Amino acid sequence: MDLEKEVKRQLEIIKRGAAEIIDEEELKEKIKDSLQKNKPLKIKAGFDPTAPDLHLGHTVLIQKLKQFQDLGHEVYFLIGDFTGMIGDPTGKSETRKALTKEEVEKNAQTYKEQIFKILDEKKTKVVYNSSWCEKLSAVDLIKLASTMTVARMLERDDFAKRFAANKPISIHEFLYPLLQGYDSVALEADVELGGTDQKFNLLVGRHLQKLVGQRPQTVLMMPILEGLDGVQKMSKSLGNYVGITEKPNDMYGKIMSISDELMWRYYELLSDRSIEEIKKIKQDVEDGKLHPKKAKQLLAFEITARFHSKEAADLAQRYFEEVFSKRDIPENLQTINYKLEDENIWICRLLKDISFTKSTSEAKRLIKSNAVSIDKKKINDENLKLEKGSYIIKVGKKKIAKVEIE
Repeated sequence: MDLEKEVKRQLEIIKRGAAEIIDEEELKEKIKDSLQKNKPLKIKAGFDPTAPDLHLGHTVLIQKLKQFQDLGHEVYFLIGDFTGMIGDPTGKSETRKALTKEEVEKNAQTYKEQIFKILDEKKTKVVYNSSWCEKLSAVDLIKLASTMTVARMLERDDFAKRFAANKPISIHEFLYPLLQGYDSVALEADVELGGTDQKFNLLVGRHLQKLVGQRPQTVLMMPILEGLDGVQKMSKSLGNYVGITEKPNDMYGKIMSISDELMWRYYELLSDRSIEEIKKIKQDVEDGKLHPKKAKQLLAFEITARFHSKEAADLAQRYFEEVFSKRDIPENLQTINYKLEDENIWICRLLKDISFTKSTSEAKRLIKSNAVSIDKKKINDENLKLEKGSYIIKVGKKKIAKVEIE
């Protein structure tokens, strides 16, 4: 094996899509040592189970973990069941509501079920930080807290803004980056992955490792994936997300709804295609050899197949073509997010709530007169109830929207 050539190859794969690496030369040396000693690097990424479902934004890191895994390194998927009860203050303008142990455990279980849609279960070490954090005594926590000053903590952008605005910062929030850093000490991590918004926390890991005499971890930060709107980061609370447990039709349709410009960002951060393949697709679009819609279909198919199957992706693609094939349904369709209060929603109530009708009585009348269609099919059942999912709803000739019932 040509050592230098293999180090260069691995580094190119690892750097793909990365926003920042601290530091690259250090990582290069670690890869070289790993190959010479035939000892895989320990790669860590932590996820707090604060919500039951993962979305494509989360998978940017998981995809990068998979790349390390394919290169023969040891991947640690860390579930922050202990830190999750504190809540990561990163990017928050106020103290997060603490989750119960039961809520954290329930969400953690769903994470384990979802990550193996990407990672190789046999090669992945799933660890919980409660296994070492719960063993910390009061003395241990005081020693940990003594490694960082208040002034250093207030260098964090979110803490600084809250302090300047006279918004409260709880003492326990200062413990979060320290405990995340302690995770790296406990695992003796060689590399930690995180989003660009996690820079402070990731660097704390390096700081603590140095203090105990460990070789400090390399920090690899990935960009924050924009949501379907192309503006704000993908978030379930903002309704601009694609959940990895969503139905194939919904997943495919949502990806097809992104802008042509945002499509290339998704290709870079989410696709398994090589950089050369993506460059070729992009060049073909620019040269007019490939329609942007076709390029987007390739992406939508790939991602839907990853989380479901090729058969499911094929059916989703056919469904999309069928729904959007006629001119009366525009591709840049308005999307309305609707939050369910129960297991389902009465169609007449839904039409009123999304302002397609002034009342449920008007909705009933329009349904009876065949003026309401769902996914291009006229409905005549005024008692129809809809469950979670994505629906093209049309009332009359002018009111039409894609309604995402969550």
